Parts: sequence; C-alpha cells; structure tokens
Amino acid sequence: MSRSARSAFLLAGLLASAGVAHFVSPKQFDATVPESLPGSPRTWTKASGVAELALAVGLVLPATRKASARATALFFAGVFPANVKMAYDWRGRSPKAQAIAYGRLPLQIPLILWARSVGRADS
Repeated sequence: MSRSARSAFLLAGLLASAGVAHFVSPKQFDATVPESLPGSPRTWTKASGVAELALAVGLVLPATRKASARATALFFAGVFPANVKMAYDWRGRSPKAQAIAYGRLPLQIPLILWARSVGRADS
C-alpha cells in the first residue's frame, strides 16, 4: 500500500471512530452544538456522525478519495465553531479540562492540512 493510501486510510479511521462515537456517546457532542443552529442538538450530532462516516467511506474508495478529502477539509473547518463553543463552555472547569478544550482549537489546522494532502496525493 502506498504512503498516500495509508494516509487516506488513517484519516478514514479517525473519521469513522469519531462518527461512531457520535452515536455511542451523543450527549458529549450535543453539548458542543452552537445554540444558533436551528433544530435540536441531537439532530446535529447525528448528522455530523453520518457525515463523518460517509467521508470515511469516501476516503477509503480510490474513485471518491479526492472529492472526499476536499469535503473532509471543509468539514473540519465547519465544525470549528463547536470546538470554540466547547472551549468557552469549559472555561470554568479544571485546568486540565481547559487545556483539552483550548488544545482542540489549533488541532483543526493540521486536520484540514492532512485532508488537503490526501486529496492532492490522489491527483
């Protein structure tokens, strides 16, 4: 397996794990849904879980890898407001919890870059 295919599979594994977690433990994800979004937080949790699972499948399939990688980069940018909300909501928690919440914010950048590199490697 090529390095680019391994990278795509690793990213797919990350997305699939997160997608499954949205259904196994939805309450933690519900809490990060910004109140400005219409509908119930659970609907957004389920929708984002389905999106992550679909993106994971798309990354595994060579025919859809490039488009899925681009969509994954956009998805990572799109969920950034949830991470901001989490950091804001956790500002009164323990220093360890705050470090986790604030640490997630810059993590979006390498995730976006990783998805973009998977899409370019497949070109």
